[in-house]
Amino acid sequence: MYTVEIKNLTKNFGSIIALDNLSLNIEKGKITGLIGADGAGKTTLLRTIIGLLIPDKGRISTLGFNPVTEKDKLMPHIGYMPQKFGLYEDLTVIENLRLYADLKNVPHDFDRMLEFTALAPFQNRLAGALSGGMKQKLGLACTLLGNPEFLLLDEPSVGVDPISRRDLMKMVKEMINPNTTVLWSTAYLDEAHSFDTAVVIDKGKVIYEGKPHDLAPTPQEFENKVIDLMGGYKQEPSKIAENYTLREDIKDCTVEADNLEKKYGNFYAVKNNSFCIKKGEIFGLLGPNGAGKSTSFKMMCGLAKPTNGTARIMGIDITKDPEKARSNLGYMAQKFSLYGSLTVKENLEFFASAYGIKFKNRASRVQEIIEIFGLKDYANQKSEELPLGLKQRLSMACALIHNPPVLFLDEPTSGVDVLTRRDFWNHITSLAKKGVTILVTTHFMDEAEYCDRISLFYKGETISLGTPEELKNKAKAATMEETFITLIKESEGK
Repeated sequence: MYTVEIKNLTKNFGSIIALDNLSLNIEKGKITGLIGADGAGKTTLLRTIIGLLIPDKGRISTLGFNPVTEKDKLMPHIGYMPQKFGLYEDLTVIENLRLYADLKNVPHDFDRMLEFTALAPFQNRLAGALSGGMKQKLGLACTLLGNPEFLLLDEPSVGVDPISRRDLMKMVKEMINPNTTVLWSTAYLDEAHSFDTAVVIDKGKVIYEGKPHDLAPTPQEFENKVIDLMGGYKQEPSKIAENYTLREDIKDCTVEADNLEKKYGNFYAVKNNSFCIKKGEIFGLLGPNGAGKSTSFKMMCGLAKPTNGTARIMGIDITKDPEKARSNLGYMAQKFSLYGSLTVKENLEFFASAYGIKFKNRASRVQEIIEIFGLKDYANQKSEELPLGLKQRLSMACALIHNPPVLFLDEPTSGVDVLTRRDFWNHITSLAKKGVTILVTTHFMDEAEYCDRISLFYKGETISLGTPEELKNKAKAATMEETFITLIKESEGK
């Protein structure tokens, strides 16, 4: 029995082929993972399955209905959580649940839901004040109300930490009816083994459909097999690093946090944070959502004022001379921070000016960066029109345009495909070998292995500091994901 039957589905947006003659059956009562990069066609497929988009060609049957002509009959059976779930941020947790219960005409019986999601103590907190992981749990809770027959989740785990990702999967598995069909889209290949069936989609086509274990027994091997199916990855020398000019007067302790604290009322977002990052070191800042990583980042680049303590970039106190300290720094923010209405070239020109590159050198430097980063074909395209992988590449180009000795990367690979991720890390490790000091946050635990040292952050404090190998030994764990979860749970126990 199939919940969804798709035959020769095609959907174009202008010259962009989003779905390319795609055929797929989704089995009833199973959890199917729809795995692929940003721009692979996942969201288009989900929205077409429930009739929010009309295909150009092909046939779809969803729960026996035609989603184009019988959408009104289909929708009462559907629970759909879009990528940017429509929580009302100025309503509390309990008010959001009541609103969605009323919309679905179901009773206000939330006790089990609140207990399972661990949101019971936060019922009266505004949704906008929740951490990323808690927002996703609340969004999923609202979607699960009314026990839908078919649950569609569009990247519910994007940007959330490994513990929250496991909690979301556990929530789905334990709170749905056994006959409910789940279609869960994700950019995380390591989630594949959580699903009954894995469907890997690339450039609008299905490139693998079946049990994850049939392709590979471990998540890492699964990733390698998918890369092969996508045409393979050939690591080449990083042109970015090869063309990087690093000044010579770099201190050994390039980045320092000295008892850094940030307090909001009686709440410590960051507490007693101290570390020294050496020249050419990749230093990873890991932790759950809401642990204080981004707050630390903002304080260290002078975007937020510390309550106590300070940070130094190249020996310059960020609180005393923020402009001079920042001139040594390239910062790639967690959320795309470029100007969408400006072209690629205009963004680069703006950041060259902002970072103090003299006018007479600006045009040649922008042209050089366009060549090095492979942006020549997109130079006159608005940045908001770029696919995510190219947006991230442009964001890094803007951060590096002034050849800073220090680079801050806040989740630089979130949402991008596995090939782009490998490419990014090739550039990052090559820059570090050249002597650039790099501070990075990530929710991909395999990426933590690239770091020379890791500070594991929880509730605003460092709970463990060391090399990936040292942390794995401390946790008696084989992988960084197991290490992360074990050390966080141990800290909670204390």
